[in-house]
Amino acid sequence: MKTIYLNEQNLEYWQQQSDKNVIALGFFDGIHKGHQEVIKTAGRKAKEEGAALAVMSFFPHPKTVLSKGEVTFDYLMPLEEKAKVLQTMGVDRFYIVEFNKSFASLSPEDYVEQYLLRFGTIHAVAGYDFSYGFKGAGNIDSLEEHSGGRICTTKVGKVEYQGRKISSTWIREVIHEGNVEELHQLVGRFYEIKGEWNGDSLEAFSCYMLPSPGCYTATVKTKGDIVMMNVCVEHMQGRIYFPGDSGLSCLEGEEVSVTLRHKVREGAVYAYS
Repeated sequence: MKTIYLNEQNLEYWQQQSDKNVIALGFFDGIHKGHQEVIKTAGRKAKEEGAALAVMSFFPHPKTVLSKGEVTFDYLMPLEEKAKVLQTMGVDRFYIVEFNKSFASLSPEDYVEQYLLRFGTIHAVAGYDFSYGFKGAGNIDSLEEHSGGRICTTKVGKVEYQGRKISSTWIREVIHEGNVEELHQLVGRFYEIKGEWNGDSLEAFSCYMLPSPGCYTATVKTKGDIVMMNVCVEHMQGRIYFPGDSGLSCLEGEEVSVTLRHKVREGAVYAYS
């Protein structure tokens, strides 16, 4: 899979490098089961058409740009991790559009022309609530018209769990409350956080959301080992702390992965023993 960062300077180049594709559209933060259904549907269409499977997303989140930086956004995973998940799903190209005021001001017709038709898109797949163009004026129902009938579309309905739509917003609520064991039902995997090991704790990389403070059962993965242990989350320092005898003291500066499975206790790190 090739990951391509699109901006105004390289847009024309990548338009020329594109080939026939079926494309999945959305932000796809966390790649939950609803997102997975969109991408799998696009994959089936791509096989039917003998076309490449592409995913087009954007970064940063529109809320941070349109609010002029006044609104912060809790990302669920870095773009690099998003790309790894998409690769396992058979995606051929992952386009990440730089979201800025210029992109946000595109008319729906210009968006379709510049980012879909000129990229060789023959079929677009998106969720029922996907929107595009200035003030979200376009949606999956209008995309075929905005393409002049040159792009077919498939709209994917909402995917539910226990009668509620699975969404990135719901997942953030679950993480914020520390109910990490619920995530497997919404995402199909537990929540993984990667970061740099600093003596007695993990300093999370950017674009990971930390759950509520407390102690959790976790799978800890280093370059050479995978172990189960309890860890504690501390928001003041944005870190995950480990027991003093964790055996990880020799990993200073290395990348460590923590997959949270179950919350075992509320409370601050200093109460950990």
